[in-house]
Amino acid sequence: MVRSLKNALAAGSLALALLAPAGAAAQDVLGLPIGTQAPAASVQDLDGKPVQLLDMIGKGKPTLLEFWATWCEQCEVLQPQLDRIQKEMGSQVNVIAVAVGVNQTPRRIQRHLQDHNPGYPFVFDARGDAVRKYQAMTTSIVMLLDKNGKVVYADVGPQQDLVGAVRKLLGATQ
Repeated sequence: MVRSLKNALAAGSLALALLAPAGAAAQDVLGLPIGTQAPAASVQDLDGKPVQLLDMIGKGKPTLLEFWATWCEQCEVLQPQLDRIQKEMGSQVNVIAVAVGVNQTPRRIQRHLQDHNPGYPFVFDARGDAVRKYQAMTTSIVMLLDKNGKVVYADVGPQQDLVGAVRKLLGATQ
């Protein structure tokens, strides 16, 4: 069982890495550089309907994007912070989970959300368009965009201080 899980995680990481644009530099693995304008990307809602990610970003307030998977242990560690951001600052910031299309399906994501629905939207990146365009070559990458859609924060892993990053951005925009 553990070996199967490790193999699945390794395959998922490899698959995400293979989606990287040719010549992607090591520093690009953490997402878009600070100051970059959020690009257009085609994703799906969990019913399979097409969604343009840019249509969900901005709207006069900052956006937190997490590149996420049901099998991502690091994402699970970040979840309490995302829940807190949604609960305490959800009226001031959009939170969006971009479910990567590796080893999961919309149905699996929906089952996960039956047990824990944090109150913000999840979209499915079935074809890897958002992964490529946002240079999110692994899960647990979080990008914080200002109200104009420019990247002001990008990091990866379970040690991120997302609550602090959002508070800092909100303090700067008020």
